[in-house]
Amino acid sequence: MPQTADRLKGFTESVIREMTRVSNQHGAINLSQGFPEADPTEAVVEAARQALAEGIHQYAITWGAPRFRQALAEKQRRWMGLELDPEAHLVVTCGSTEAMMVAMMTACNPGDKVIIFSPFYENYGADTILSGAEPVYVPLRPPSYEFDPEELRKAFEQGAKALVLCNPSNPSGKVFSEEELKLIADLACEFDAFVITDEVYEHIVYAPHRHRYIAAMPDMFERTICCSSLSKTYAMTGWRLGYVIAAPEVIQAARKVHDFLTVGASAPLQEGAVTALRLPLEYYEDLGRWYTERRDLFLGYLDRAGFPYTVPQGAYYVLADISAFKATDDLAFCRWMAKEIGVAAVPGSSFFHEPVNHLIRFHFARKKKTLEECGRRLLRLKDMT
Repeated sequence: MPQTADRLKGFTESVIREMTRVSNQHGAINLSQGFPEADPTEAVVEAARQALAEGIHQYAITWGAPRFRQALAEKQRRWMGLELDPEAHLVVTCGSTEAMMVAMMTACNPGDKVIIFSPFYENYGADTILSGAEPVYVPLRPPSYEFDPEELRKAFEQGAKALVLCNPSNPSGKVFSEEELKLIADLACEFDAFVITDEVYEHIVYAPHRHRYIAAMPDMFERTICCSSLSKTYAMTGWRLGYVIAAPEVIQAARKVHDFLTVGASAPLQEGAVTALRLPLEYYEDLGRWYTERRDLFLGYLDRAGFPYTVPQGAYYVLADISAFKATDDLAFCRWMAKEIGVAAVPGSSFFHEPVNHLIRFHFARKKKTLEECGRRLLRLKDMT
């Protein structure tokens, strides 16, 4: 039979999804694939039911239903501090996964170089390769996950067309400081490169840290392609509603890519999600408290179980060190832990370009009682050291 495309040899199947299958196989508590153990608010669910009842079953406008784009522009204006036109600055996608692919294919030609901070969400390398571009990795060094400005400059000097910025970061939980963002912005301007942002955790940030939008910094809106989704903020990962925000010339190109990738996102769910986008400020304040409580609860169990870690500044992941358990193979440790301890995590090596095998990633977007049961199970590890 004919051979499949060579580009597919440059990356593996998702390790995150593999660990979910391992979790299911052993009946473990899944702290690997990061979806919230919560539902959207009832008003949002009811709005989606109403849209279905009203017969909204056919294609929406390819780049997004008008009411959804209007609500999204209004919501993001408040948070980003930018004047956004729903007709010119937005395209609605099938989740942030498609948004990132659209951004990459819009920004890059085959052979272009794309800077990716390591550790990174596993899709970024695959997106770059599928676009025909070449990843250039710049390390964020544990435990503080800071980058070396000179290493970043050298990456840009290789002729990078774009940089991918996940902020807050999956998997490290890093929130980039204003100084770090200014340094990235200055280099992007100097070398005439795009910044492609993944900001799906923009509303999950822990005090005293604050999320800042690099697109709102001076001279950056025209060279930033903002990608995000409703998945994590509103606990609707299965609704697959994402978006790209950029300058009109970029959006015109992005709409072409989106149209031929997926045609459009779910029409009735876009109508239902308008209610989510119009939730009051109190919703976001409650969201912050919800995740802060779970972060603190879970980190307390990691302390007691003997896992060193870096305290997450944002998102809902923590990279934990397994060195104390004499583990040298993070993938084997995660498989063993799912089977014998009943808790599933993701091997950290799937996020690093560098040879890092002593870290694993947990997520803590679970109900308190679930995290308490996880904690009891993880405490068994302490007796094995």
